[in-house]
Amino acid sequence: MTQARTPQPAGPRAPVFGLITPEDWYRIPLLPADRREASVNALIRRQFTGVDDQPVLRRKAQEQLLGTAEAAVEQGGVVLYLSFLEAGGIPLSASLLVSRLHERFDGLDTVAALAGSGEVTLESLPAVGRVARVLRRERTRQSRKLGSEFEDTVVEYFVPVPDRDEVLMLTFSTPLEPIADAMVELFDAVAGTLRWQPRDEEQTGEERQ
Repeated sequence: MTQARTPQPAGPRAPVFGLITPEDWYRIPLLPADRREASVNALIRRQFTGVDDQPVLRRKAQEQLLGTAEAAVEQGGVVLYLSFLEAGGIPLSASLLVSRLHERFDGLDTVAALAGSGEVTLESLPAVGRVARVLRRERTRQSRKLGSEFEDTVVEYFVPVPDRDEVLMLTFSTPLEPIADAMVELFDAVAGTLRWQPRDEEQTGEERQ
């Protein structure tokens, strides 16, 4: 299991959340900044292992990934996951951004206002109870820039944080429109592992299962 930690606003400390992700999803903690940069650098080293003749490409990839991570922080992001899963040698591109929104969860109307367009439904996750789920398909700026003919598929979960006027937001995304339905099933399965961890069980570092 990957245990994600969240920054603490004023007032009572928020509970820690636990989330189980596929082994080939790389976890980037977004806060503090030095930890974010160290995680990005470690990923770049891993991806470019044995490739010593592409310093420009490596630097560009590093800058792009750091820019993505910093933009996620500006959206309230605390953890970013990137998928490096493959099937038949084909990368199954996907991402998950975990964010914290300082908003009260009052039901679907509030979530619809936060989420914008998309299909909004009320769901229940095994360990956390009532949540709202949004499914939408959109042409992102990045896909248009790359000339892709496909839409991104986005699944968002809005989860009330216990005893706080706060919402934990899980934003899953994939550009793989031809297999979007299968990816959505994977996203829903990952969301279903979410749980709140009592602070007396809290451990330092990362916990893997």
